[in-house]
Amino acid sequence: MFETITENDERGQVGIGTLIVFIAMVLVAAIAAGVLINTAGSLQSQASDTGTETQQAVANQIEVVHAYGVIDQNTDHVSDVNLVVKKSAGSDVIDMTSLTVQYTSTTTSETLEYVTGDTASDTAFVTEGLAGTATEGESLTETSDRVEVSLAVSAIEGTESDGLAPGSSATVELVDQSGAKFSYGITVPATFSDSAQVVNV
Repeated sequence: MFETITENDERGQVGIGTLIVFIAMVLVAAIAAGVLINTAGSLQSQASDTGTETQQAVANQIEVVHAYGVIDQNTDHVSDVNLVVKKSAGSDVIDMTSLTVQYTSTTTSETLEYVTGDTASDTAFVTEGLAGTATEGESLTETSDRVEVSLAVSAIEGTESDGLAPGSSATVELVDQSGAKFSYGITVPATFSDSAQVVNV
């Protein structure tokens, strides 16, 4: 039933072949295990980063507590819009210098970036600290901090526009360094007093 190997040389050859196959299997298994471990480590790192970024995007929120527009007495249009913002409870420190503002109206859409100084432009906004917040308004550290974000609406709307006319509207989307977004709708009243210098929007 079984073949009997009587020669010592033949018996040794069978043993070496088996050993080679065994070593090859061990090597293949070791390489496969190494690949799996590296892949698992990479996926774990990516999942951790994604989880952290998602948590920040959900937790970090900016709230607009007050908004008003400055009326150009010569045109009766809102030429500038100022948003007083704070950070929500539970949010990390929000870096205002990394903030971007997406301004969208019926006639234009523009992405604005932070700039130092006192004058906003068609591509940039400026900030000012209020209520004890650092004068530059470069960050929101505590929930009690207040920063005023100023937008030059007349410049953003273009040279052919005087700003936002009575009854018009626009949308402002604030995006912080973590990617968290907050949208605010600007609505100019249909009518306001001739002597009014500012108006809630």
